[in-house]
Amino acid sequence: MQTLSAFESAARLASFTAAARELGSTQPAVSQRIVQLEEDLGAPLFERGHRGVTLTAEGALLYEAVRSGLDTIREATTCIRARRATGALTILTDAGFATYWLMPRLARLKASMPGVNVKIVTSQLGYDPHRDHADIAIAFGDGHWPPCTSTRLFAEAVMPVCSPAFREAHGAVTHAADLAELPLLHVQPTEPERWLAWDTWFAAYGLAAPEESQGIMFNSYSLVVQAALMSQGVALGWTPLTDELIASGLLVRLLDTPVTTERGYYLVCPPARPAPAAVPLFRRWLFNELSGIGAHEHA
Repeated sequence: MQTLSAFESAARLASFTAAARELGSTQPAVSQRIVQLEEDLGAPLFERGHRGVTLTAEGALLYEAVRSGLDTIREATTCIRARRATGALTILTDAGFATYWLMPRLARLKASMPGVNVKIVTSQLGYDPHRDHADIAIAFGDGHWPPCTSTRLFAEAVMPVCSPAFREAHGAVTHAADLAELPLLHVQPTEPERWLAWDTWFAAYGLAAPEESQGIMFNSYSLVVQAALMSQGVALGWTPLTDELIASGLLVRLLDTPVTTERGYYLVCPPARPAPAAVPLFRRWLFNELSGIGAHEHA
């Protein structure tokens, strides 16, 4: 490779001296490498003159091949360095967001960050920058994760949803009070409340919630959605988690007006450490996705 590099430089610059200067070598060392190459090939590659060197026919043939090969090698090494520079990216979020928003877009995410090893970690405990080790997080809450910075992606907007078959079997729902007579699907509540529960939803309409025994309780939102898809009852549907299921017709909204809160999904960036090179790539991809569906809003 050193000999071919010396040959390529000398041919391009038409000078052994200039090639030596470019390569950080000496003119005799470059000349010796060229002579060895000519002896190996059994053909002269340069015409030597007082004002420099010119390629012979054999030299021109070899130069085109070497230049093409070195260009290909440079492109490959540049690509490898770029991949090593971006490396890996660990994203922390909750299981609902990972399942219903990230997973359907995973192919586009990977395509936008070639060579990056993406790791998605889920937690139902909420994001804690002192406990959770992630390069970036998409967390649900009020936007305050000191000392992190955060940007709101989606406000908490919740509507009751069910399967089309369930709606057909139970008739039309025209008022919030109508839901009190239907089986409701609950996510196990937390203290303090981290996300909207059925009692809070009914309270937003000035109504008392029915007894929880009327419905079914689950410890994960994924199970709630699965139960709704299987026509087991009515679930609370969060934007953006159920948007695609509604768009595909697998779920339907029972009321058109959402109950909203000050909470939502935020992009959370940990402070005081160098961010991996893949973080800005992920941010760019994320906001491109959001601009495509008109969902992004700044806090």
